[in-house]
Amino acid sequence: MLQQSPALASPTTMWTVSCLAALVTAGTVLRGVWAARGSTAFPATLWALSACLVLALDTGLRASGMVSQPASAASLRLVTAALSMCPAMSLLGAKRPQHGVWQLIVASLVMILLLPVLATTLARPGGVPDVHLLGRVFLVMLSLVGWMNFVTTSRGSAATLVTCGQLVVLRGLLPLVDSEPAFPPTASVSATLAASIDSIGCLLIAAGGLLTLLPTRGPNNPPSPGGFAASVAPAFLGFRETLGAAWTLRVMERFDAIATSRNWPCRLRFGGIDPVDAPLDGPWQRDARRALAALLRRFVSPEWLDRHEWRADRGG
Repeated sequence: MLQQSPALASPTTMWTVSCLAALVTAGTVLRGVWAARGSTAFPATLWALSACLVLALDTGLRASGMVSQPASAASLRLVTAALSMCPAMSLLGAKRPQHGVWQLIVASLVMILLLPVLATTLARPGGVPDVHLLGRVFLVMLSLVGWMNFVTTSRGSAATLVTCGQLVVLRGLLPLVDSEPAFPPTASVSATLAASIDSIGCLLIAAGGLLTLLPTRGPNNPPSPGGFAASVAPAFLGFRETLGAAWTLRVMERFDAIATSRNWPCRLRFGGIDPVDAPLDGPWQRDARRALAALLRRFVSPEWLDRHEWRADRGG
């Protein structure tokens, strides 16, 4: 009977694959960091980059054998878990002017999630951190919040792959899961299975990151060139892809309230302005453009709008 080569199935090989996948993901996040400049989503991309680099460090140290025991492996994975929650948390407060101070709250979240590491170090040196059930549930909830924020955008497939991979990598910290078996000693028989599962999770995350490099899809019913809907579509859709569904829905709600009060013959939908055949010039279009610009500028800079083909109303 043919047997699989031990080198291909060794924990070292699998954790090396995981490390490389995490570095690939970090490379895709760097593109997101550049694209998000000038928006309040910029800190979230930096948190995501930090999480990818720590995941690469986590799996790289496991591959090298420098981290070989359950206690140190679980502690390092908890650091990875805490940082991986930060992008979703950062976006929840991504509105000016509080978005800067909000990052202190995000950093406080990291410290709270890492308290089990400190408690275990002081009370049970050499033990696996005991994460409370509420902390485990919180990890799942924030993962799902991040997924829901982008699943309805053109990045939905990427968000799904990243979230699935994230939960696989963090499996030892999820509710109703015994942490210690998920982080076996490197020399144990079960280390191969643990390393293989880690590699699957990291590859899923990397696949999701690579999908973000593909061009975003346009609306199903694209507006005619030269109309009002077409003039604001690049900026609005770029905002949707950058900030996600939560803040997009909030902007839609505020814009539609203004449109109703001023009797504008248009509404803002998830795919852009409706109706799509609204003419470009006219008094209400100029007012609507100013109103939408004011709403978007709570999250993005004028330079960001210029990069997304915003036709500013220079007369107002």
